[in-house]
Amino acid sequence: MVTRLFLGCGVVTQRLLEATEGWTGSARVVCDAESRVATLREEGVDATVGDPSDAETLAGLADVGVVVVASDDTERNQRIATAARRRFPDAFLLAYAGRDGDTEVLRSVADRVVDPVDAVATRAVDQVTGEAAEDSLRLRRVLAEIDGPLAVVMHDNPDPDAIASAVALCRLAEAAGTDAEACYYGEISHQENRAMVNLLDLDLRTLGPEDDLGQFGGFALVDHARPSVNDQLPEEIHVDIVVDHHPPRGPVQGRYQDLRTDVGSTSTLLTDHFGRLGVPLDEPIATALLYGIQIDTDEFRREASRLDFEAAARLLPHVDEAVLDRIESPSVDGETMDTLARAIENREVRGSVLVTGVGSISDRDALPQAADKLLTMDGITCTLVYGFIDDVTYVSARARSTDVDLGETLRAAFDQIGSAGGHADMAGAQIPVTQAFGEFADDDERDGAIRDVITDRFFDAWYERPRDHDLMTVPRGAPGLPFDRDDGS
Repeated sequence: MVTRLFLGCGVVTQRLLEATEGWTGSARVVCDAESRVATLREEGVDATVGDPSDAETLAGLADVGVVVVASDDTERNQRIATAARRRFPDAFLLAYAGRDGDTEVLRSVADRVVDPVDAVATRAVDQVTGEAAEDSLRLRRVLAEIDGPLAVVMHDNPDPDAIASAVALCRLAEAAGTDAEACYYGEISHQENRAMVNLLDLDLRTLGPEDDLGQFGGFALVDHARPSVNDQLPEEIHVDIVVDHHPPRGPVQGRYQDLRTDVGSTSTLLTDHFGRLGVPLDEPIATALLYGIQIDTDEFRREASRLDFEAAARLLPHVDEAVLDRIESPSVDGETMDTLARAIENREVRGSVLVTGVGSISDRDALPQAADKLLTMDGITCTLVYGFIDDVTYVSARARSTDVDLGETLRAAFDQIGSAGGHADMAGAQIPVTQAFGEFADDDERDGAIRDVITDRFFDAWYERPRDHDLMTVPRGAPGLPFDRDDGS
């Protein structure tokens, strides 16, 4: 039984096949282009070589509920649609008008005609009317009303999504006539993140405790939602704009808020606003935004939504692919290799879970890189790596193919002695050593005590946590600490 019959092999046919994949019923394509039919068959599509406007070709088909006429030529579609209507008088017939020509014949035989000119016009109207467009216009109005430079503040030790979102919002502010600066506290230490900033020549400003925030006429937060939580801004500071994709874990202020938690990255939200407002995308910003989406969605494998894919498709024509390749393959410094070596040597494995300590470090970003690398070991589904900088123990954890929420697990393990959080498969923690453990006689005593506490607490939490199918609604990836890539996880 054929329920959907596609006649012709135009671009629309391919898009519709992709869109209806997984629907109930079956689908068949009839096309006279042998090479196209061969390609469709390789993709698992039931495709037949034949003239879709020929009565004999159609005679062998039965029980067709929907006919889609979708070659790229208007006159050819008219012939195909006329033949299909004769053969399948009771089927719903959808016809694509093609690139040019008179659609009168199509409209006389088809139940619905898709005209590309009308479709483009409708899409254009959607961009300037309706709730979505009005939301972006509100953002532009708030940006234009800010008197003085706008500080667009990322979370501490920002990751690619935060960096890209900040420079993108600065560009939107400039398009609205407002000066803006992309600002952050902390450091950018991850090699890929430094490469991103340097190769794209992104203009970022580092803030410190001594900086006078009164010089700014307004504040925007990107990739986090609350001042003093995941940044070093005063809690009482007035925030004008918040754009974030994480579920907020408390009240959010701001004259304008874009808190869409059903997308995989904040870069996706900024890309959406560029499209709605018609602001041109230059290569550095487009490349940064695409990289931000790729990192936060783990190359579209984690919590990616339809809007993430649409944003990537919109960005791709403007991306500098050569620079993107260089960002994704930076050189690795010697300290990171030394940290990885200690992590391998000191590892403790229970089941498929690996925990290891690397001792004193100067670059905390070596921890997530070691956790990522160790996760590739055979039989390992979760890794946790920890190390010390001064009086703070930093923890980075990674997981794959598990039904335990890693962010919630680290909260259960370490929130009583420090602070923790992150995503289901990528999380981190910070534990003040003296506050949590007290004073030690020497480094060996300190290292042993911390190893025992971190190892026991994590393994206990990991094996006691309920699996995903036992959980009620648990916000994932909620901000509260900098737990993505370069920011401590």
